[in-house]
Amino acid sequence: MRKISRFIGKIVLYFVLWSIASVLGYRFLPVHFTPLMGIRVMEQLVDGEKPKVSHRWVPYSQISDNMKRAVLASEDQRFFNHNGFDMVEIKKALKENKTRKRPRGASTISQQTAKNLFLWPRSSWLRKGLEAYFTVLIELFWSKERILTVYLNCIETGDGIYGVEAVAREHFDTTADKLTASQSALIAATLPNPLKYSSKNPSSYMKRRQSQILKQMRTVKLPPVAEKG
Repeated sequence: MRKISRFIGKIVLYFVLWSIASVLGYRFLPVHFTPLMGIRVMEQLVDGEKPKVSHRWVPYSQISDNMKRAVLASEDQRFFNHNGFDMVEIKKALKENKTRKRPRGASTISQQTAKNLFLWPRSSWLRKGLEAYFTVLIELFWSKERILTVYLNCIETGDGIYGVEAVAREHFDTTADKLTASQSALIAATLPNPLKYSSKNPSSYMKRRQSQILKQMRTVKLPPVAEKG
């Protein structure tokens, strides 16, 4: 029994050390591959498709402020004010989910970044627990600017497309630093399900969602420090 306890203890210790080292490393290093990219490649191979991973890392300063405001407006309007968990949205979700058939999420950009960078997409109590753990770590060791940078570079933005630079090139023939407010809002509108919704061929629903995000973007302001990025 003691051997088993020691073995489990070592695994936990190694995991904690690895996770802290990884988070500290990604505080400075660009992210070029994520677990989700690997999962999607495997799915494409199983379906007999040619694997596609379109991704280009760009620093914060080379991402349009329009794009930053668009994701803040659509995904996490209190991003710069919370510590990784938006208790206001969590309480709303808990209340609304009592009567909703389809559960409403309340994940922040910090939580989504933790999931995208270290975990897998399928929801489970284990993933949620690890997501919370990694969220605490990145909020502890990274600046908000860094979290937003990694998020915008790692999010799935289309079939085989990851990050705003890749989708800007593939869908709009431009670069992330030149994305307009309209283009940014359209990209943000796809984020709940970028395999279902396309910023290249938007449906009527997507256009309505784009309009909503554009209106919300008017009230979103980036902090002075972030604007220098």
